[in-house]
Amino acid sequence: MKKSILFTALFLCILSPLKAQKTTTLNVTATFDLPGISIRAIESIDESTLWFAGSNGRYGKIINEQIQIDSISHQGVYPQFRSIAYNGEFIFLLSIENPALLYRIDPNEPLGSFELVYEESHEKVFYDSLKFYDKKHGIAMGDPTDNCLSVLLTKDAGKTWQKVPCDKLPPVIEGEAAFAASNSNISTIGDTAWIVTGGKAARVFKSDQYGASWDVFKTPVIQGGKMTGIFTSAFYNGQKGIIMGGNWEDKHNSEATKAVTKDGGRTWSLIAKNELPGYISSVQYIPETKGKQIMAVSTEGIYLSKDAGSSWTKVKNDGFYSLEFVDEKTAWLSTHEQIIKIKID
Repeated sequence: MKKSILFTALFLCILSPLKAQKTTTLNVTATFDLPGISIRAIESIDESTLWFAGSNGRYGKIINEQIQIDSISHQGVYPQFRSIAYNGEFIFLLSIENPALLYRIDPNEPLGSFELVYEESHEKVFYDSLKFYDKKHGIAMGDPTDNCLSVLLTKDAGKTWQKVPCDKLPPVIEGEAAFAASNSNISTIGDTAWIVTGGKAARVFKSDQYGASWDVFKTPVIQGGKMTGIFTSAFYNGQKGIIMGGNWEDKHNSEATKAVTKDGGRTWSLIAKNELPGYISSVQYIPETKGKQIMAVSTEGIYLSKDAGSSWTKVKNDGFYSLEFVDEKTAWLSTHEQIIKIKID
């Protein structure tokens, strides 16, 4: 009897490491070519439907593996879209440069039908990200035009938008701004939002009660240069989150490119210091993995962590800008002139 128990224990010990070493594979199930369009803004509706917005005023949707595409022009100029959001009823597109243009689109109407719901003209205007907390409440953020970040809020499902005055926001540090890399400068959970910055300072701005109150917290992510800082964020719950970024001009530098919080963004600790990945433009928690599995992408490849960010494996060399999960097995990714859908095994 004792020998049998000992043999069983040894057998299980041998099997355990083998199970732990199981590799994750990514299978591309569909590829969609979009010539001449750089796509950093994607919004996953479900496994068969994705909305996207990109350069030169182009936007559209993929539904049942069929592409529908159109373009928007404003006073003879095609806006550059880097942000997109869905509030459960309407699609919203936000352009980056002067003038900033925010459009509302009814997904049940044919492409080409849209409404301009916000416009801002300023020589410094540059919007980076757009999210909805819920159907009624939304938030957009951009670079400073004065001594604070540009923050837009809506409380009526995106019909109207108001810019938050600087006396209601923490001041920025000179040279602090953000990067319109993947529409993931903002994370929202409940009525809380987190906004990440870069440049001369890499900080996390936290807002409660749909933008009624604001705090700002320092991070150890690389900062001080024009193209350094936090490029992307994700939160698993109200306490646990991750920020990633790096130096866009030195993409292989991995010294201080990723950090995590366990207290809702007040304090941050570097992870995987001097280990891959370096520069990252988009990070997401994989759904239904209890915050353990995380995927991150950049022009340098696709990376996966199975231990909440402590260590990472490069799973694909192809580069991408943005990442959106449908569920724990399905995700959409976008890059220059292409969108793909993957299955995770």
